[in-house]
Amino acid sequence: MPRKEGASTSRESTRALVLATVGFTLCFWAWALLAPLGTTLREELKLTSFQQSLVVAVPVIVGSLGRIPVGALTDRVGARRMFPLVAALTVLPVLYLGHLADSLAELLVGGFFLGLGGTAFAVGVPLVNAWYPPQRRGLALGIFGIGTGGTALSSFTTVQLADVMGYAFPFNLIAVLLVVYAVAALFLLRDKPGRAVPAGSLTARTLVTLRMPVTVQLSFLYAIAFGGFVAFSVYLPTYLTTAYGLERSDAALRTAGFAVLAVAMRPVGGWLSDRFHPVPVLITTYAAVAALALLAAFELPLIPLGTLSFLGMAAALGAGSGAVFALVARLVSPEKVGSVTGVVGAAGGLGGFFPPLVMGVIYGATNDYTWGYVLLAATAGVTAAFTATTVQRQARQAARPA
Repeated sequence: MPRKEGASTSRESTRALVLATVGFTLCFWAWALLAPLGTTLREELKLTSFQQSLVVAVPVIVGSLGRIPVGALTDRVGARRMFPLVAALTVLPVLYLGHLADSLAELLVGGFFLGLGGTAFAVGVPLVNAWYPPQRRGLALGIFGIGTGGTALSSFTTVQLADVMGYAFPFNLIAVLLVVYAVAALFLLRDKPGRAVPAGSLTARTLVTLRMPVTVQLSFLYAIAFGGFVAFSVYLPTYLTTAYGLERSDAALRTAGFAVLAVAMRPVGGWLSDRFHPVPVLITTYAAVAALALLAAFELPLIPLGTLSFLGMAAALGAGSGAVFALVARLVSPEKVGSVTGVVGAAGGLGGFFPPLVMGVIYGATNDYTWGYVLLAATAGVTAAFTATTVQRQARQAARPA
């Protein structure tokens, strides 16, 4: 009998992981629909560069900040309710943007509500965390993190589908997939029996979460790791075309390779964290980013050294992102994982906005990217030192028996 119960639990945990990863991927795919169409929208609606950037940025900002209340809600009511709800509600702005929005104001309204898709991250992490034992959570959360590849799916398919099948087709496709997922999740998804449920109001719990030192520490780590990934995904095409004179299509393809490698390394970072503990994994990844950023500052020939430096940073940032949430699972009590994940996830999403702005300002002032990469190297080095000292102490305290 115990063997059958163990097998049943294993099947339940696998099902929860698969459903969470699929839902996360689809919601992120929807969340990123506007970015690939930015040029098309700019030309058709006569938008300025700033207006185009605003259209793309609004869903990202809302989706990042929205993780905070959605994570807290998931702690209270469970992912079984929240995942189908988030997926179903995301359908509405998707269809609105695909069929009705034809002005800047309407795009901004639709983009605001499209941000809901970006909150799915804060639903899946507490679900997966609850279903897996501590020694397997790093890998499980890393596999779940593959769902960030939904943004790459959008980049690869949205423009092509719109060109071949019509502007509304990619919106219709993702709307149908989200409806199918919402129905499947409603009937198949289960929260872990006996999961811890926090007490208190959402506002009170959020304020407590924001005041927790571990929340601040983890937010900083994720802002550098995942924020670095987001920043490169956004700015690398511009850098490659400006610094190396590549064609846009070539630069986009190389950036896609960067993104795919970073996403693929999230489970590796989680697996390594299960084997060796997240702290040494994080120290290694941030140190690697610091060294490779200094290498990139010299603008060495793209083949092979330049390419190796960027792909190395992709691998390190992806592994670091996976390791951060392995650390969340070790430092945060189960009933608070959703709330902390919401804040940490928001920090990661917002962390990707500042580096491209800084790089643009530095290039505008000096006509050179060197100091931008030096600043990245210094930031990564400081983060490695912070992890080796403050975060290491926090981890040791958490590991001590009560």
